[in-house]
Amino acid sequence: MKRLMVVVLPLLLLLGGVIWGMKPAASKVSPAKLSEINQLWQVSAHALAEVNCSSCHQDPQTKALVVKPTYESCRSCHERAVETFLLGKHGIRLWEGQTPLTPAYARLPMKPSARDKLMNCNTCHNVHSVNSFEAAVDSCLTCHNDNHSLNYFNSQHGQMWLESPQLPRPEKSAVSCATCHLPRQEFQHPDGQVFVGVNHNNTFNLKPRDRMVKDVCMNCHGMEFSYNSIFDDELVEANFDRPPHQDLKTIEMMHALQLKRPGKKKPPPEQPDSREPEKLLQYSLPYMEGDKVALLQEALVKAGFELAVDGVFGEDTDLALRQFQEQQGLVSNGILGPETRAALGL
Repeated sequence: MKRLMVVVLPLLLLLGGVIWGMKPAASKVSPAKLSEINQLWQVSAHALAEVNCSSCHQDPQTKALVVKPTYESCRSCHERAVETFLLGKHGIRLWEGQTPLTPAYARLPMKPSARDKLMNCNTCHNVHSVNSFEAAVDSCLTCHNDNHSLNYFNSQHGQMWLESPQLPRPEKSAVSCATCHLPRQEFQHPDGQVFVGVNHNNTFNLKPRDRMVKDVCMNCHGMEFSYNSIFDDELVEANFDRPPHQDLKTIEMMHALQLKRPGKKKPPPEQPDSREPEKLLQYSLPYMEGDKVALLQEALVKAGFELAVDGVFGEDTDLALRQFQEQQGLVSNGILGPETRAALGL
C-alpha cells in the first residue's frame, strides 16, 4: 500500500494542480475533494487490486494526464461489463458515438433532480469507492420514478435487501434491482475459460418476458410461479408485493397434456455423435428424458435429495439440481455443466 501511495499522491496533486490552475469559475476539484477521493479509494476493490490513479488518469502510450477518463478506461479491465453496458439503453448512445443518455430522454417517469445525469459507469457505481451495494438499488432509485421502482421496498425482495448487511458487495440472498435487470451470467474468455460476470445490458431480459423467467426468476422460483407472476401486469407494477393470483391457460394445457402422455418406454441406447457437442441437461419444454437424466437423479439422491428416479427432467429435478449447485458454491442455474457434473461424480 505504501508503494501505491507513492504513485497515487503525486498524481492526485498533479490532477488537483491542473484543475486548480484553471480560472476559479472552471475549478471542479478542491483539496478537500481530493482527500475524500483518496479515502474512498484506499478501502476499495481497486486499491486491493493495485489499480491506482494512474491506471485511469494516465494515457498508457503518451503518459499524459487524463482529467476525465471515459468508459474506455473501464474497458481496459472490465471489457465484458462495458460491452454489455453499451448494448443496453443506458449506453447505446455512446455506442453510436453520440452524447451520453440522460433521464430527460426517458419515456418512463424519472425524478426531476436526475434529469441531467449523464449515463456512464460512474453514474451508478462511484469509480473511486467501487461500491456495488449502492449501485444495485440506490443508483436505480436515484433516477427511476415509476410505480414498479417506487414499490420495490414494499415487496419481499425489498425487505430482504433492507435486512442484508451493507457490505461493499451485496450478499447472494439479497434481491436487488440489479439481481433482475443486470443479472450475473456465465461468459467465456477467448481462451475458453468460463467466468461469471454481470450483464450490464439493462434491456436484455425485458422483452420477451419469458427471457426474464428463464434467466432470473427460475433461479429462485418454480416455472409455474414465475410465469404467473411475470405476465401479471398489476403484479409487475406493484413490484411483486404478493404471490400471483392468475393461472395461465398455457400452463393448464401443459398439465393436461402431461396427464395424457402414454407410459414411458426405455429409450434405445444412445449412439455418440462426434460431430455435435453433447447437449447439456437442463429443465426445458418438452422435458428432457433418458438414461442420462436418470443417472443425474440417482446422483442427486445420493447427495441427500428426495427425488423420483424416473428419467424425466421435470421441476423437481430442476429444483434439486439448483439447490445442490448452491450448496457447492457453484452457479445455481439448473444446468448440468462440467463443474456440476464433477461435483456430482458423474
